[in-house]
Amino acid sequence: MKPHTEPDIASAPFQLRRLGVVMEPEPGNPLEAGGVLNPASARGRDGQLYLFPRLVAQGNYSRIGISRVRFNEAGDPVGVDRLGIALEPEADYELRPDGGGCEDPRITFIEPLDRYVMTYTALSSRGPRIALAMSDDLFHWERMGMAIFMPYEGVDFNDVPNKDALLFPVAISDPDGRPAMALIHRPLFPGTGPDETLRCGYPRVMDILRESIWISYHSLVNEVCTKHHHLCHFDSHRRLACPVAAWEQLKIGGGTPPILTPQGWLFLYHGVSEAVNKSDSASTLAYSAGVLLLDEKHPHQILYRSPEPVLTPELPKEREGIVPNVVFPTAIDRRDDLGLPSRFDVYYGMADNRIGVARLDLP
Repeated sequence: MKPHTEPDIASAPFQLRRLGVVMEPEPGNPLEAGGVLNPASARGRDGQLYLFPRLVAQGNYSRIGISRVRFNEAGDPVGVDRLGIALEPEADYELRPDGGGCEDPRITFIEPLDRYVMTYTALSSRGPRIALAMSDDLFHWERMGMAIFMPYEGVDFNDVPNKDALLFPVAISDPDGRPAMALIHRPLFPGTGPDETLRCGYPRVMDILRESIWISYHSLVNEVCTKHHHLCHFDSHRRLACPVAAWEQLKIGGGTPPILTPQGWLFLYHGVSEAVNKSDSASTLAYSAGVLLLDEKHPHQILYRSPEPVLTPELPKEREGIVPNVVFPTAIDRRDDLGLPSRFDVYYGMADNRIGVARLDLP
């Protein structure tokens, strides 16, 4: 078999240019007292760009809001108009005795279903778990339930924290060659959280199966579109990536939903390392962003992986906040509206308190 080689960094110089802050907590708004962060985004059927931020009230009680993005004459995002709430904790898997939460959404328009599907973190007494909801118009959401996974080589994904799930917009071939709905996720097995791996010291032995990002599949063969709740069942899996570089050595996980480019599936992810510039809060972790390019037909195959992060916490509003030293990309918008399909705006959480946007122009 011919050995796999990654393209040289010079052949794919991914660089993000910060555009600014697009959303901050609204003064006097109790729903946002604990920050606005980690949004999903989607272009509506009307062509407008909508942002779905996590709104944190006191007690870490989170809702998912709806906002419309405002642009200036140059086409740069400059702010939002708040439109209401998309989801708030109501289902039993979103509630706990001391509160609950609907957190950190991602939204993908799934072409085979002709629907928007939201993945989000449901915070119940069991801890954070992946949940899904579906919409035709982005304003009315039907809960589909929690994601359920079949085991893989003795690894059970169901009874561990899991979040930051991302869906592909088109059918992807599963390991058996069947068209499937594909989900990127990173189960957080005991001992693999960034605080835990930091305490291990170096060098440490990495558990490949339990420290990786995975792609899981739900076959769409003979799928009846009225049985949307069945879409939460994922019965086959492929391992995608584990920590490699120094900037991601403590943990890696999902970022923005994959979007197809001429180079392959573009996927921004997050990596965690020990913070160099520790804040007054004594936070020891830093969250940065990197890029993966995945093969169009077989996205478990990595074509390119950025050896260095493309975005790191540098600005004061990224280094100081609810959780210091965090840039956390969760939404991406291809600027087809400007006739620029190689331009992408990336929306990201800033220190778990605000939402910023950065621009990526593909070569």
